[in-house]
Amino acid sequence: MIELLKNDEKGTTLFLCLSLISLVVSFFNIGHLPINVAWLAILLCGIPIIKGAVFGLAAKFDIKADVLVSLALVASVIIGETFAAGEIALIMAVGAFLEERTVVKARAGIEKLVYLSPATARVVCDGEEQIIPAEHVQVGDTLRVLAGETIAVDGIITKGQTAVDQSVMTGESLPVDKGEGDEVQSGTINQYGTFDMIAQKVGEDSSLQRMIRLVESADAGKAKIVGLADRWATWIVVIALVSSGLTWAVTGEVIRAVTILVVFCPCALVLATPTAIMAGIGNATKHGILISQGDALERLAKVKCVAFDKTGTLTYGELSVSRVESCSQSFDNDRLLALVASAELRSEHPLGKAIVAEYRQIKGKPPIEPEVFQILPGRGVSATIQGYEVFAGNEAMIADHSLVLPEQLSESANIVKANGSTVIYGMDKEQILGLVALSDTMRLNTAQTIREVCDTGTNVILLTGDEPQAANHVAKIAGITNVKANCLPEDKLKAIRQYQEKGEFVCMVGDGINDAPALKAAQVGIAMGGIGSDIAIEAADIALVGDDISEISHLILLSRQVMKTIHINLAASMLLDFAAIVLAITGILNPVVGALVHNVGSVAVIINSSLLLKWRK
Repeated sequence: MIELLKNDEKGTTLFLCLSLISLVVSFFNIGHLPINVAWLAILLCGIPIIKGAVFGLAAKFDIKADVLVSLALVASVIIGETFAAGEIALIMAVGAFLEERTVVKARAGIEKLVYLSPATARVVCDGEEQIIPAEHVQVGDTLRVLAGETIAVDGIITKGQTAVDQSVMTGESLPVDKGEGDEVQSGTINQYGTFDMIAQKVGEDSSLQRMIRLVESADAGKAKIVGLADRWATWIVVIALVSSGLTWAVTGEVIRAVTILVVFCPCALVLATPTAIMAGIGNATKHGILISQGDALERLAKVKCVAFDKTGTLTYGELSVSRVESCSQSFDNDRLLALVASAELRSEHPLGKAIVAEYRQIKGKPPIEPEVFQILPGRGVSATIQGYEVFAGNEAMIADHSLVLPEQLSESANIVKANGSTVIYGMDKEQILGLVALSDTMRLNTAQTIREVCDTGTNVILLTGDEPQAANHVAKIAGITNVKANCLPEDKLKAIRQYQEKGEFVCMVGDGINDAPALKAAQVGIAMGGIGSDIAIEAADIALVGDDISEISHLILLSRQVMKTIHINLAASMLLDFAAIVLAITGILNPVVGALVHNVGSVAVIINSSLLLKWRK
C-alpha cells in the first residue's frame, strides 16, 4: 500500500524511527523550534501515501484506503493539525510495515524453495571433475556430490554411501541413509559422504523445479473471497466520503469530517482475507503441503467427501515380497528366495526387480549371477545357476511343464491373490519348489489417516482400478466402507460427478495419470507430490511433497480454521469501522485518536491471521 515499503527493511525502519522522533519533539515542543518538526513524519511517511493514491486513481482508478488516508492527511494539514497529520502518516506506515512483515513470514516457508537450487554442479567425465552451471546438466551425466553440497538434479546413486537431509521436501527431521541404487532429489542436502549419481530429471523436470512452479502460483489474491472484500472496501470509501461531507455540512465542523475519513479507511477489511490465506498457506508448507491455488483452502473448507485412489496413495505404489513359501524338502524359504532372485537377476520386469531388491535388503549382497538367462514371454524366465536349471514364472509356465500344483501351495496362492498379491512360482523341470508373493504394501499410517479424516465429519470413498478382491482387502484394512473397483479414468470422473450432482463438495486424492481427470473435476484435487505423475500434480490444487497422507486431516481442519479467521476478521473490521464513524460523527474522536483506533484494527487483524502460522489441532 505504501511505496515506502519498496525500500529495503533497514531504510524503512530508519524512516519510521526518524518520524517517531519528530513526533515526540513536536508533541513536547522540545527546543521550541520555529517550525513544527512533525512535518518530517509527513514528508517521510505521508508523501509516499499520497503519491501512491494519486497514481492508483490516475492509472487504475483504484479507490482504496490510500485515497481516504491522503484526504485525511491533506485535510489535517489545511486545518492546522500538523501533528495529527504526522501521526496518521506514521501509524499508517507502521501498520503497513507490520502487514508486510507478517505476509513475508507467512510466505517464508514457501519461497525458500525457490532459492534452494544450486547454481553449479560437479560433472565427472573420464574420471575428471568439471564444475558447470546446474542448468547445463544433461540426462545421463554423472555427477559427484560432496558432503554439505545441495543436490542439483534428480538421479540415482551409482557409487558411495551417505545420508541426505530431505526436510525441505518431505519435512523429515532426520537425515535418510542412501546407497547405490537409491534415488535422490534436487534441493536436498548431502550431509556426510561423497557419492556419484546419474542425472535422471534435470532443469524444469527436477523435483525441486516442479515444486517451485507450484509455489510461484500460490497467490492469496486468487481466492474469491478476497475479491468480495475488495468490493466492500470500495463501497466503504464511497460511504466514508458521503458521511464526511454530510457531517461537515450539518455540523460545520471540519474536524469531525476529517476524523471520519481517518477512521473509515478499510485497511483492516482488505487485510482480513489475504493475511489469513497466506498464513494458512505458510502453515501448510511447514507440514509438507504445497497449495497452488489460493482459493483451494476456501473450497476445501466446504468439502464433505474425500475420494482416495489406492495404488501410490493409500499404498506405497512399489511392489515388495510379502510371502515366501517352499513346498520342497530340498529347499527352505531362504534358499527358495535366493534361487528365484538369482533367476530374476537379469530381468527387467518389475516383479523380478522387486524379488532381487528383497534379497539384497535381507542378505546385504546381490544374488548369485546366473550362467544362462532367458526371458520366456508371457511365462517368466529360465536360468542356469551353478549348473542347476530353474524357472520362475506364472501358472502358464507350470502348464507348459505339465506339473501339478500341490494342494497346500494352491490354497496359499489363492489366499494371497485374494489379498491383491501377485504370485511367482519357482520350479525346475521335475517339480514345483514353492512360491514368492509380491504386493503393494499399505502405508503405515493409512488406517489412522482414514479414521482422522472421518473424525472431521467427512465421508471417505475408495476409487481404484484394481480388482474388487484387492480393493476390498485394502478398504478393510484402511477402514473404508464405500468402495468402487475396476475404475477407468472416466469411471473415477463419473463417481466425482455423481457426488457433485447431489450438491456435495468433493476432494480427490491421487497420484497417477489416470487420476488427473478426477483431480481436475473435484472441487479440490490433492496430488502425491513425490511419486505422483507430472500430469496429476499439474491437475491438482494441492501437492503433498513427502507423500504423507496423514496430513490430510490437518489440512481439512486448517482450511476451516482459515475461513473462521477470515469471518472473524471481516466482522471485527466492519464493526470497528462503523463504531468509529459513529464516534467521529458525534465528535468524540478527533483525527489523532481516530488514526490510532483505525490502525489498531488493522494490526489486530494481522495478528489474528498470523496465529494461523503455528495452528494445529
